[in-house]
Parts: sequence; C-alpha cells; structure tokens
Amino acid sequence: MLKISHISKTFNPGTADAKKAIDDLSLEVKRGDFITVIGANGAGKSTLFNAIAGSFITDSGTIELNGKDISLMPEHKRAKKIGRLFQDPMRGSAPGMTVEENLALAAGRGGWLSHVSKADKKAFRDRVALLDMGLENRMNQPVGLLSGGQRQALTLMMATFEPPELLLLDEHTAALDPATAEKVLSLTESIVSENNLTCMMITHNMQSALELGNRTIMMNDGRIIMDTSGEERKSLTVADLLVKFREAAGKDLSNDRMLLI
Repeated sequence: MLKISHISKTFNPGTADAKKAIDDLSLEVKRGDFITVIGANGAGKSTLFNAIAGSFITDSGTIELNGKDISLMPEHKRAKKIGRLFQDPMRGSAPGMTVEENLALAAGRGGWLSHVSKADKKAFRDRVALLDMGLENRMNQPVGLLSGGQRQALTLMMATFEPPELLLLDEHTAALDPATAEKVLSLTESIVSENNLTCMMITHNMQSALELGNRTIMMNDGRIIMDTSGEERKSLTVADLLVKFREAAGKDLSNDRMLLI
C-alpha cells in the first residue's frame, strides 16, 4: 500500500547547520494498518510525514502509494490521496468560513459563496452530529470561533469526508486538554475503523501508542529502531518501550512529555 525505500533527507547540506533528518529509512505499510509512531524530539517523525506528504523531495530513495511512485509528485497532488492533521487545531480548516462552508469544501461542493443544496445541508448537519461536539447547532458560525477540540474534530471529519488512501495524524491531540484529547482520540479510532482507513499517527502518549492501532514503530535519529505488532506488541508496557529505546539507541529516551505520561 505504502512502500518507502531507502529515503534520506539532509537539511542545509554542506553548511555548519547541516542536519540529517532521515537516514536511509525504509518502511512498508499494509492496507488497513493503523500505525502509531513514537520517538524523542527531533527523531524525524514529522519529517517522515512531510516526506510522505510531499512537503519536500527526499535526497534519495523512493515513495510508492498503491503501486505508484509519488516521490516527485507535488504536495498539492498528493493531498488528493493523503489526508493529514497537525498538532495545531488552527491548521486544516478555513477560520473565516462557516462550519457548513468548510464541509462543503471537503465534500467537493465548492465551499465559500457556492451553492449548497438543502440535501447537502442536512447531510452535513447529520454528519457533524455524530461527532457529539454540538457542531450541528453551529453550522453557520465561523470555524475560528470554535474551541480547539471542536475544530480538530471537524478537521478530522473533513480529512476523511472522502476516505483518503492514507491518513497522517501528526500529534493531532497534543494541543488539547486531556479530556478533549481523549474524546478526539476516540473519534479517531471510530472513524479509522468504520472506514477501514490506512493510518499513521504520531503520538507522545506511549500508552496510547500501545493501545491504539495494530502496530507501533519507534524512531531515533531519522531511523526506525523498533517495529512491533501482534502478540509481541500486546505484551509490551511503557516501561518495556523505554528499555527497548535504550537498547536500540544506546541512550535513555529524553522526551519529557512522553516520560510524564
């Protein structure tokens, strides 16, 4: 489904600020996989997602999606196949447009200033009611007035309105309070399961990394140092993950947010 073969990326090459962010990384993702991605700050997690999404072209290697080489495909074209959520709830939607207009954009109805039929209006309202965030009563309000949790839930629905070939979630609950984050994670799990989406999710919550999805990978210095699934993954604890990181990386995990979970 997704095949990444020996990709590398160095930023500011040939300078004192040169940084090898991805180092000869290979990964195969099967259709229907829900992979949680963990690692210390600067491990290359978001950089990997940027490479997949086309935010930059890798220095070497290839990226294939459903058998098609997308290594040189522009980001806006990949966006038709790849859905993505970010840590910042302000990204992924248009703040000056209403909830209804944002959904119209996601559904390919044109959005702002376009005609939305009565049938579409009802369908949008019924759909957001499933989020249980009260958005069905705020369809004509600008998205910029929503809470972070409401906006992130709406963005999740927009990114999956037409199920993408791949969904990338880049710490999409990290900026939310714990109760709201838990609700958005539950929504995420439901939407991914109901639509049988192929999903990769970066998280700093190591317990969530083991409980959600079917597979967990750990990154360090731009490489994948652990890839676990099945019975092995089910038996792991957070303490086990810390030990495995130390064994693979030769140092202790130094991400304070992860260690506080």
